[in-house]
Amino acid sequence: MSKEKVQDYTGKIIGWIEWSGNKKWLSDFYGKRLGYYDSSLNKTFDFYGRQVAQGDCVMMLLR
Repeated sequence: MSKEKVQDYTGKIIGWIEWSGNKKWLSDFYGKRLGYYDSSLNKTFDFYGRQVAQGDCVMMLLR
C-alpha cells in the first residue's frame, strides 16, 4: 500500500491518499477515512459507501 500526503497551499499536511488494490482511499489529517475512488467502477464513494461522483473526485471529500 503506497501512501502520499495531501498539503494545502501553505504546505501544511491536511490528509493522506493510500492505494489498496484498485481503490484510492482518502483520509484526513487525523487518519479518519473520508471515502474512496474505485478505478474498476470509475466511481467515487463517501465514508458511508454512497456514490458521490462519477470518476475520480476523491479530493472533493476533503474539507
